[in-house]
Amino acid sequence: MRSKPLSKALLVCLVVLAATLFSFAQKAAQLQPDEMAAPPANAKPQYGRVMPHTNAGTKNGVLPKAPPITGIDSLVNFTGEYHTFGYDPNGNPQNTWYYDMVGKAPQNGGTTVINAPVVPVEVKLLDWDGSIRVVDGKKMISSPSKFVTPTLKSPVFQTHKFTSSPTATQVTDAVQRAEFYNVMKADWHTLLNSSVKRPRSISVPRGLYFFARNPDGTCCAFILIDANEFVNLLFPAVPTDTTTPIGAAENAGDITTKDISTFLFPDTYLYFGDPNNCCVLGFHTYDFEPGDPSNGNRERRYVVNYSSWISPGLFGAAFVDITALSHEIAETYNDPFVTSDGVHGVTPWWLSPNGNCQDDMEDGDVIEGLPRATYPVAMNGMTYHPQNEALLQWFEFQSPSTALGNAYSYPNMETLTALSPVEKPNCQ
Repeated sequence: MRSKPLSKALLVCLVVLAATLFSFAQKAAQLQPDEMAAPPANAKPQYGRVMPHTNAGTKNGVLPKAPPITGIDSLVNFTGEYHTFGYDPNGNPQNTWYYDMVGKAPQNGGTTVINAPVVPVEVKLLDWDGSIRVVDGKKMISSPSKFVTPTLKSPVFQTHKFTSSPTATQVTDAVQRAEFYNVMKADWHTLLNSSVKRPRSISVPRGLYFFARNPDGTCCAFILIDANEFVNLLFPAVPTDTTTPIGAAENAGDITTKDISTFLFPDTYLYFGDPNNCCVLGFHTYDFEPGDPSNGNRERRYVVNYSSWISPGLFGAAFVDITALSHEIAETYNDPFVTSDGVHGVTPWWLSPNGNCQDDMEDGDVIEGLPRATYPVAMNGMTYHPQNEALLQWFEFQSPSTALGNAYSYPNMETLTALSPVEKPNCQ
């Protein structure tokens, strides 16, 4: 039987399909050895834990114990305690636990405004000879500039209506008000006053990063950097070091010890040893510098976070736009000094429904990756995705919860509905 000729429309479709497949195959063939078409299939989006960064010249004495934290030059904070049975990091039974949080005590009321500088950080990928890498005629430099304005317009820094406040407020203040709802004065707020500081940059040696180009060949759809190398590139080696973003910002006065400082990166994530062991989206900590006579010789603590803007499609709906930033700012509010004294911020061991087993007040880690992990907020022309956070009452093993609505999470009170079992170290 004689076959019918293909229709003109079908022929056009086949030609287009063939051209598309050829284009994809050509692009795959042209990938650099350290270039990726997509994040590793087994990548697990997560948040890092970086202990305070101590520089040469710092006096490494014993840090002050609880409560309160004294003798430091840092942002305004208050301490408190709670009582519940649990095990300390060494497996010893303990009933009294201490926390340290940003702002002033909720029982005192009033509004505390904290400066929140945002430092955009450009990422330069280097070639083997130390020059900026060029691929197909395009320099491999990734800039966060287009993400700065949407970050500043987000609910991390702008006000929105939340149920924990009669007036519009920022999302992290709303979370903190929810956990102290029954003890705070009605006018109690802790707010961030954002400002953009001069851009900084890091230059990453070849062999310590992986990357994916944008469809037009520019840098970059995303970048993966070795975690240890990233920390070394971000923090100053000595107090006078101006070659790193944090060191340069400190020495220029762009960030101070009274601030919560954000170093904003463009789709830049961290891996541990192997790119398949990724991806850290952000962390919070502080840079620890020595004091001098001008500040009474008190140790200086610059409270900082690295947060990546997360473009859609990389990690699914649970990790996008400001999810990392909101996570790190919320954890900064609840534990600005990251349990550095071994007392404040240490909690009974807990096991989250997401499998995280920890003994610290990392309120974002409890919820990352869970169903309803983020809380969509439509404002200023886009929908943002701040993360829901675990409340203090969850770490206190408190039943029923004394938080707003007897909740363990906020803004979505249904994200976390049950307490962890009492766990021994490492949940063994």
